[in-house]
Amino acid sequence: MTPFRADLMLQENLRARRGLVIAAVIVAALAFSAATAAGVAWRWAFSDMPSLHAESDALWAVRREPSVMLLGMNGEVLDVRGPLYARAVSLDELPEHVVQAFIAIEDRRFFEHEGVDWRAMARALWVNFRAGRTLEGGSTITMQLVKNLVLTPERSLRRKLQEMRLALALERHLSKTEILELYLNRIYLGDGAYGIEAAARRYFGKPAAELTLAEAALLAALPKAPSRLDPTANLAAAQARAAEVLRAMEDSGFITAEAREAAEAEPAEPAERGAGMEARVFGYVFDLAVAQAAQLLPGAPADLVIRTSIDPRLQGAAHEALNTQLEARGATDNAGQGALAALAPDGAIRAMAGGRDYGQTQFNRAVQARRQPGSSFKPIVFAAALEAGETPFSVYYDEPVDLAGWSPRNFGGGYRGRVTMREALTRSINTVAAQIGNRLGARAVAQMARRLGVASPLNEVPSIALGASEVTLLELTAAYAVFANDGLRREPWLIESIADTRGRELYRRAEPQDERAIDEAVARTMSTMLQDVVISGTGRRAALPGRAVAGKTGTSQSFRDAWFLGYTADYITGVWVGNDDDAPTNDVTGGALPAEIWRSFMLAAHDGLPARPLSAPPPRARSEREERLVSYYASLSASFTDVMEGRSGRGR
Repeated sequence: MTPFRADLMLQENLRARRGLVIAAVIVAALAFSAATAAGVAWRWAFSDMPSLHAESDALWAVRREPSVMLLGMNGEVLDVRGPLYARAVSLDELPEHVVQAFIAIEDRRFFEHEGVDWRAMARALWVNFRAGRTLEGGSTITMQLVKNLVLTPERSLRRKLQEMRLALALERHLSKTEILELYLNRIYLGDGAYGIEAAARRYFGKPAAELTLAEAALLAALPKAPSRLDPTANLAAAQARAAEVLRAMEDSGFITAEAREAAEAEPAEPAERGAGMEARVFGYVFDLAVAQAAQLLPGAPADLVIRTSIDPRLQGAAHEALNTQLEARGATDNAGQGALAALAPDGAIRAMAGGRDYGQTQFNRAVQARRQPGSSFKPIVFAAALEAGETPFSVYYDEPVDLAGWSPRNFGGGYRGRVTMREALTRSINTVAAQIGNRLGARAVAQMARRLGVASPLNEVPSIALGASEVTLLELTAAYAVFANDGLRREPWLIESIADTRGRELYRRAEPQDERAIDEAVARTMSTMLQDVVISGTGRRAALPGRAVAGKTGTSQSFRDAWFLGYTADYITGVWVGNDDDAPTNDVTGGALPAEIWRSFMLAAHDGLPARPLSAPPPRARSEREERLVSYYASLSASFTDVMEGRSGRGR
């Protein structure tokens, strides 16, 4: 090889090496630029992406506003404060067509993809590109779940990329069943309802386990646009979308053509919401339940499902009876307010109206107001007398009395002379009740009241016998329940159980043992005497046709408070009427407006119930002449005993 040739080859090798170096530099620069761009794009897409926390229970609680659901005695939803979440339901609890409806319309390949359905995404991009606008989203159920629970509602490419990445991550942590249950229990379905159970109760008044095919299709129609398709506001649009759901179910092989046609022929419609869903009916009960729940479970979660003893039919009847009577006569009688409490024999509060309108005032007059019970307190005094050895035929003298400077008078001002204790209660004679109270002592009367369940402070003074100490309606109703229960005391109760919205029970009422407050014979004697009050005494307006009723009227000084408390074999109910400012009514007595409210409610409460006797037999109605003869012979017996013991019979 010539020197020239060798030099030429050397130069070519050097140029080749320089070219390789330059190429390598260019490739490296391009790679660096690509990596930098990728890093920038990655940070742009995911730098602010929220954490998923898929390993914990956080997804069940994230983004939940405080919500409390009040249930009735049979699990009926009475009212909800805050968004309606209801309890969580598992797939096993739901009919197959419920789950299938959502899968068919929202994510037909749910069980095939791993969080992102690339095929559906490509189809949606093509459809949207051809239309020039967004017609399809291509989001899977998993993507919808992370969008609703974790991401913001922003509509952008970055949010979509985050949605896809989180969906893929979620599918690695949770099973398909867990994801589907989360979705069905947390998806917003309009009208404040979150989840399938809440929506089923909101729209159809039934649990999700009872949804028909047509109802399931209507609910599955809502996730696309829950506000626009709300069936309570736009039923036609919701039903049109439900028809699409049914066709999608048929195309997916979930239902037959016949089933689709049958469901389309009778499309689902929301059930009418009666007065039972109104806060004005259940507001007072709701407040009391929440307050009691806070005492039972300090530090409890904000989301609660409280099951109560309330019978929604009776609660509606209580609201109706109170308002109807006060609307008709309240202005004339100058009686602006009232309250009603009804107990079952086991102490369960079946109905409570704390006032006429919860929307106007939330003060619960059944449990918060302490008012003078007047003569409705007398059964407590007479029960103490029976326990001390008196009988219904013990004789007293209805006449002017002076008890350490206190001279009580009878309503109307007259006196009847010699009377039995039975007649004194039937006719609500004040002088006799005052003498009995004086004979027993104010402390003994107060102790009897506490044994019967009266918890309010009582002034141990002679006037306690005529109901001068203030009590609440609920505690006095509970005291009458002791007579109805043959002397057994059962505390009034409202809350049966408390759970969180995932169905985990936090509290359940333990069945307490019966506590004997007074002897059975004393209680039955009181029931017999109180029946006489309704048969021939001051409580005649409370009589229920063909049904045994025991009760007592009460009117406080200057007609400020009027009461009627009474019971049957099924319910113990108390009614109070008066004014919040303690202004006198226009001569309203317990035997008038309160007794009529009581009767109106009890007629509704006993509708369809067979007539049952009280444990104590009803007294035979006596003429006034017979009553006088009984009083006369009883007084002879009492006088003979007093003479033998060297005492005067006067003042017994």
